[in-house]
Amino acid sequence: MEHTYQYAWIIPFLPLPIPMLLGVGLLLFPTATKNLRRMWSFTSVLLLSIVMTFSVNLSIPQINSSSIYQYVWSWTINNDFSLEFGYLIDPLTSIMSILITTVGIMVLIYSDNYMSHDQGYLRFFAYMSFFNASMLGLVTSSNLIQIYIFWELVGMCSYLLIGFWFTRPIAANACQKAFVTNRVGDFGLLLGILGLYWITGSFEFRDLFEIFNNLIYNNNNGTNFLFVSLCVLFLFVGAVAKSAQFPLHVWLPDAMEGPTPISALIHAATMVAAGIFLLARLFPLFIVIPYIMSLISLIGIITILLGATLALAQKDIKRSLAYSTMSQLGYTMLALGMGSYRAALFHLITHAYSKALLFLGSGSIIHSMEAIVGYSPDKSQNMVLMGGLTKHVPITKNTFLLGTLSLCGIPPLACFWSKDEILNDSWLYSPIFAIIACLTAGLTAFYMFRIYLLTFEGYLNVHCKNYSGKKSSLFYSISLWGKEGPKTKKKKMRLLTLLTTDNNENAKMTRPLITINQFDNKNTFLYPQESDNTMLFPLFVLALFTLFVGAIGIPFNQERVYFDILSKWLNPATNLLHKNFNNHGDCRTFWDKIINKVYNWSYNRGYIDAFYETSLTKGIRRLAELTHFFDERVIEGITNGVGVMSFFVGESIKYVGGGP
Repeated sequence: MEHTYQYAWIIPFLPLPIPMLLGVGLLLFPTATKNLRRMWSFTSVLLLSIVMTFSVNLSIPQINSSSIYQYVWSWTINNDFSLEFGYLIDPLTSIMSILITTVGIMVLIYSDNYMSHDQGYLRFFAYMSFFNASMLGLVTSSNLIQIYIFWELVGMCSYLLIGFWFTRPIAANACQKAFVTNRVGDFGLLLGILGLYWITGSFEFRDLFEIFNNLIYNNNNGTNFLFVSLCVLFLFVGAVAKSAQFPLHVWLPDAMEGPTPISALIHAATMVAAGIFLLARLFPLFIVIPYIMSLISLIGIITILLGATLALAQKDIKRSLAYSTMSQLGYTMLALGMGSYRAALFHLITHAYSKALLFLGSGSIIHSMEAIVGYSPDKSQNMVLMGGLTKHVPITKNTFLLGTLSLCGIPPLACFWSKDEILNDSWLYSPIFAIIACLTAGLTAFYMFRIYLLTFEGYLNVHCKNYSGKKSSLFYSISLWGKEGPKTKKKKMRLLTLLTTDNNENAKMTRPLITINQFDNKNTFLYPQESDNTMLFPLFVLALFTLFVGAIGIPFNQERVYFDILSKWLNPATNLLHKNFNNHGDCRTFWDKIINKVYNWSYNRGYIDAFYETSLTKGIRRLAELTHFFDERVIEGITNGVGVMSFFVGESIKYVGGGP
C-alpha cells in the first residue's frame, strides 16, 4: 500500500491539463477547439473521476490504520533556511479529496447541459478544472507555504468564476467585492504564516506543532504568548474571510451572480469549506490557546444567527441558499471552537452534499423558468414569480424537498446526525450558545420551507398581475426585489406577452458572450418544463448521498465499544455527553412590530453592506476626491503659479533691459 501512496502527488495535477490545453487550443486553433467542446467536458469528468477513484483507494486503508504519509522534496537548502515541497496524505486529506471530487464530478456533468447555450462553455470548463486542481493542491499541501500558494489560486479561480459573465455590471461588481473582501483575510493569513515562521523557524506542520506546543507550555513570557496568540488570530482571519463568516461574509450572497453550478461547487461544498479545512489542519495550534477557541465559537454562533435571520426575507432563491450556507458553516465553526473536531468535519461533509443538491435543484428551477421569462436573473431567480411548480418539475421538486428536509435536520437524512451532535455538544460548552443554536435550527426549518413553499406550492405567479390583494401584505405592490413599484400599469398585459415577438420575426435577445434564441409564439412554453436527464442525473446521485452519507457518523455497538466509520477515520480525542433541552413559548407583545423589524433586518442584509458602503467605500472615495482636489488645486497651482511668475518676471526684465 505504501507503494500506492508514492504516486499520490498526481492528485492535484490530473485535472490541470484541461485548462492548459483549452487555453492553447483557443489561442491557436479556436474553431477546431470549439467544435470538439463536448470532448473537453467528457475529458474533464474522466480525469476528475480518476482522481476520485485514487482518493477512495487511498482512504480505505486509513479507516483501519489512521496512517499518515508525507513525502517531501527539498527545493531550497542553505545554512539558515530550507524550503521543501511535497504532499501529505492523512484522514483529513482523504475526506476533503473525496468531497471535492464527488461534488465536482456531479457539477461538471450538470454543467454540460446547463451551460450548453453559452458561448463561454469552454472557458467555463477551463476555470472549473483549474479550480478543482487548485483545491486538491490545497488539501494535499504539506506545509504552510504550499497552503498559501494554493489558497491564492483558489481565490483567483473564485474571482474568475463569480465574474464569468463579466459584461454584466452586477457580476463584475460581485467578483470585485469577493476579491477585495478575501484580500483582507489573505493578508491576515500571510501575516500569521510569517509570524509563526519567525517564532518556530519552520513551515512544516509536524515541526510547527511540536515547537509551538513547547513554546506555549514551557515559556512563561507574557509578551511571547501575546505575539503567538496574535499570529494564530491572523490565521483565523484568513479562515473567516474564505468561509464567509461574520464580519467578512458580505461577498458570499453577491457571489451568486455567477452561474449556478459555480454556486453548487465553490460556494456550497468546496471553496467556502477551505476556511474550515484550514482550521482543522492547524487545529493543534488553536486548541492550546483558549482565548482563540472562545473567539472561534463566538464568531460561529454570531454567524449562525445572522445567516439565518438574513435568509428569512430574501426573494432571490440563490441568495437565500447563500445565507443558509453562511449559517450552516457557522455551526461547523462553532463545533471547532468548542473542540468538537469530529462533529465539525461531519457537518461539513453532510452539509456539502445537501447544499450542493439544493443549489443544483435551484439551477434546474431557474433553467425551467427561463423558458417563460427569458434570460433575466431578476425574474428567473425570483421566488415571488414562482409557485405551483410541483406538477411541472416533479423530479426536481422531490430532490429539492429531500435536501430541504436534510438541512432542517429531519431523521434519518444526513444533516440530522451531524447537526444533532453539534447541538448536544453545545450544551456542555455554553447553555447560552446552545439556546441560540437550537433556536436557529428552528429558523433554518422556517426559511428552508419558505423557499420550498414559495417555489413549488400554490400557483404559478408569473402570470399574476399582483402578488396579493391586501395592501398590508409584504408582497403588495412590490417590484421584483421588494420595493414599492410605480403604480402606472394601465394595460392589461401579461408578462409573457412582453417577452414574445411577431410571428414573422425570429428575434434574438443578445448580450455579449451569450446569445439566446427567443422563442416564437408556437414554441413558447406556457409553463416550466422539467430539465434534461443530464441535469437530473447529478440531482439523483446527490440525493443518494444526502440519504446515506450520514451513516458514516452513526455509532454502532461492537464488543461493548462505541465506534463509527468517521471516528475510526479521524481518531477523535473527545466524546461528549448528551443533555436534553425544553424550549419555552414566546410572548406575543408587539408581535407585528417585531415581525416587521426582523423582516426589514433580513431583507436589508442586516444593514451590514450599507454600513460598509457608508463607512469604508464612501470614506475612501471622499479621501480620493480630497487628494485629487489637493493635487489639482494646490500642487498644480503652485507649479503653475511658479511658471506664470517666472514668465512675468522674465518679460518684465526683458522690457526693463530694453530687449526686443
